[in-house]
Amino acid sequence: MTEFRSIVAATGEPQGEPLAISTTADVAAACAAAAAAFDTYRATDRETRAAFLERIADEIMAIGEPLIEAYIAESGLPRGRGEGERGRTCGQLRLFADVVRKGQWQQLRIDPALPDRAPLPRPDLRLRMIPVGPVAVFGASNFPLAFSTAGGDTASALAAGCPVVVKGHPAHPVTGALIAAAITKAVKDAGLPEGVFQHLVGPSNELGAALVQHPAIMAVGFTGSRGGGLALARLAQAREVPIPVYAEMSSINPVLLLPEALKARGEVLGAAFVGSLTMGAGQFCTNPGLILAVEGEGLDAFVTAATTGVSEAKPQTMLTTGIAAAYAKGVAALQALPGVETLAKGEEGSVTTGGAILFQTSAAQFLADKAAGDEVFGASSIVVRCKDEAELLTVLEGLEGQLTATLHMDDADEGAAARVLPVLERKVGRILVNGWPTGVEVCHAMVHGGPFPSTSDPRTTSVGSMAIDRYLRPVSYQNFAQGLLPAELRDDAFGDGAPRLIDGTLTLN
Repeated sequence: MTEFRSIVAATGEPQGEPLAISTTADVAAACAAAAAAFDTYRATDRETRAAFLERIADEIMAIGEPLIEAYIAESGLPRGRGEGERGRTCGQLRLFADVVRKGQWQQLRIDPALPDRAPLPRPDLRLRMIPVGPVAVFGASNFPLAFSTAGGDTASALAAGCPVVVKGHPAHPVTGALIAAAITKAVKDAGLPEGVFQHLVGPSNELGAALVQHPAIMAVGFTGSRGGGLALARLAQAREVPIPVYAEMSSINPVLLLPEALKARGEVLGAAFVGSLTMGAGQFCTNPGLILAVEGEGLDAFVTAATTGVSEAKPQTMLTTGIAAAYAKGVAALQALPGVETLAKGEEGSVTTGGAILFQTSAAQFLADKAAGDEVFGASSIVVRCKDEAELLTVLEGLEGQLTATLHMDDADEGAAARVLPVLERKVGRILVNGWPTGVEVCHAMVHGGPFPSTSDPRTTSVGSMAIDRYLRPVSYQNFAQGLLPAELRDDAFGDGAPRLIDGTLTLN
């Protein structure tokens, strides 16, 4: 196959002209161009790089209506979601521009020489973070803008000084092509080498495999299924020179309904839960797929309200027919498990849509069958009824790593919250109180990551300013003459605004 077509998500039918598929030769050329551009791009000063990121955001906004139209057609998501996601995409580019300008990401450290120290003198040591090299980014199906061609992985890698080679997601090739053209224009207008950004398209796994295995690629950013992320990680580790794969993969995001909150507002919580569950057809990596609570009237009120809401939910267009089929398969697998009761089903889905569904089981059954905790990507969730707090803690201990955990609580629940918090800290990357996990704020304090299998590296985040750290590594310079030092580590650079740790003391310019 040398070409493929864009698909209208709502109908499953092809649209537009056939699109050429990138070949392994294209992969090699893109990676070679990225490698050739690396030293020039990484040497750009902070202002040049920041202005480049802002230029990308401007070019994306300049696309205008054609971008939103392509987004709606290829994803099946509504206009408001598309416009919001475009704003988030440009917002995170501008956030990283600000991060680059301020310079904290460089982690500049200087330990001046101590020639008279006994029994041994200390040499002059200076440290900075440098970019790792060209980065491969895989577009995500559920966020055609914010986690794809110009998404957080691309923005943070470019901010770090790494050229990027994107493998566009085949579910939204027109959307991806429009964004790629905007970035390419920004590269040219900024006077940067062409290899700073390269874009590959095509539906085959072989294309992505060739990209990860190319020796010029030094790191990988991925958002998608556990199977896909682990396959890329295996390829990356099997290389002659292994590289890190930063994969965000699988999570069911437990929601804990603590007793006093349930007693006070179980019905309200049940209705609000349905809104979070069904948002975007449930196609969020932070969808609330697991509800944990202790038996009682409050839980009964929650379940009654949630059952009503799910029963009334209309099916929604899913991102692709493949995702719709996988959702139906996952739902059927849960329905077949012993001890798992179907509480409510929304209107039946189709080959392009998915209907909401709510399950229920006991804590004992959930603990006995690991499959009850499998992620089902869509508007599916399971309520686990616990006999007491001790059993709830046992369920938490048995969970895999998660992106998020949520506590719904009142003041009188603080004791219970304090008891579950140590477990949650070991299990998840973000813990939220009295909210719903389906909103991820792009800011400095956000963590969108967590222990395996939610991500492949629990020390990192794919959202927020800390995402830049994935694509940097430290270099130390010992006893260098001033003229050979990187500019930001020289004595005459201390007024450039970047913070420095000098002999253990933080110095802010």
